[in-house]
Amino acid sequence: MDILIMVGQLILGLTILVGLHELGHMLAAKWFGMRVEKYAIGFPPKIFGKKIGETEYMLGLIPLGGFVKISGMVDESMDTEALKEEPKPWEFRAKPAWQRLIVMMGGIIVNVITGIVIYIALTFNYGEQYTPISEVKYGIVPNELGQDIGFQTGDKLVAVNGKQLERFEDVYSMDALLGRNAYYTVERNGERVNLEVPADLMDRVADDKDRMFFVRPRQPFRVGQVMAGSPAAKAGLQEGDFIAKINNESVKFFHEFQETLQGNAGKKITMMVERDGKPIKLQAEVSEEGTLGFMPQALLQTATREYSLGEAIPAGTDQAFGVITANLKGFGKIFRGEVSASKSLSGPIGIAQIFGDTFTWYKFWSITAMLSMVLAFMNFLPIPALDGGHVVFLTYEIISGRKPSDNFLENAQKVGMVLLLGLMAFAIFNDVFKIIF
Repeated sequence: MDILIMVGQLILGLTILVGLHELGHMLAAKWFGMRVEKYAIGFPPKIFGKKIGETEYMLGLIPLGGFVKISGMVDESMDTEALKEEPKPWEFRAKPAWQRLIVMMGGIIVNVITGIVIYIALTFNYGEQYTPISEVKYGIVPNELGQDIGFQTGDKLVAVNGKQLERFEDVYSMDALLGRNAYYTVERNGERVNLEVPADLMDRVADDKDRMFFVRPRQPFRVGQVMAGSPAAKAGLQEGDFIAKINNESVKFFHEFQETLQGNAGKKITMMVERDGKPIKLQAEVSEEGTLGFMPQALLQTATREYSLGEAIPAGTDQAFGVITANLKGFGKIFRGEVSASKSLSGPIGIAQIFGDTFTWYKFWSITAMLSMVLAFMNFLPIPALDGGHVVFLTYEIISGRKPSDNFLENAQKVGMVLLLGLMAFAIFNDVFKIIF
């Protein structure tokens, strides 16, 4: 069931995005009087097809893309027989270069608009939940990766790249994770210390996604929901209890509590618990996994910023283009050799894992909005067979006044298709390799 939920979200998200992308091409082409022979979501074999007017609308079995077949255009179908004849008025090649450029940009523009609209809607409807840095008054606790960066338990976060932190979540911002010469500033023993962000940080995070959260606030806590039949329930723990000590060892913060339980896995412990202001001594047997079986109730307060529609428009737009900026920074790190392409690139399996095995509307649309901006960015790359490759050739034609020959465009398309198929094969193999190893 978990796999079906992941795959279902992937197919739904890609169907929406590919359908809109190809719709952008089709509407622009029809607007300029070009004949659209086929509009397809998914690749053959065909599941369903219906011809309306001059256009066949098709749904393919392989949901990893789509295409629009425009008369007189050298595209991935490599149908070049019609190019041997004189251009017809309704053909792509018969239209002015500026019109052909708009047609090729149509899919990218629609994906950008889609991403912006979704981000604006999410911002307006859900606002923004965050942890004010003032709430992280007990400092942070780093995991192994955080310790490698230089963080120490109890450090108080001050700034990222010299910019004062207002929200704890900004410690994971793209400016920190992907910026050049990025650094954190922390307060330690009354002094400010700068910690340089390793250039290969994203590589190290890619090895284990749980390491992404390399620092967390030190959390004072109370007992939340107690699982029925768990060691906590058998010991008599109740929701709202405050665990002060285990075996006479203070456990003020949740990470201290976890570490103490891990050290007593499979053993009996004595807990000093405060309930309604009164101390109570309880005996419990820790599971072999080092747990008691209750949900912690964090005592740090979060805040929610609500946005009016007027505020959500610039905020959502900024969030959308932030995805493009992050991709540019990521590609920069790959080209500089600071991060590995194999660890940074994901195919359909990796994308399905991003959606996860649970479904919530907010998460689904957040990921779909991100993918819409990524799809726009990737399609704009100057690779033949991608929209960006066509844009390069058309821009050359507009500037120089000379159109590349059909033979050149055909060969460039072949090279582009080989590159794209190779990249797709690499991405899928890379996804499988990550799962196995």
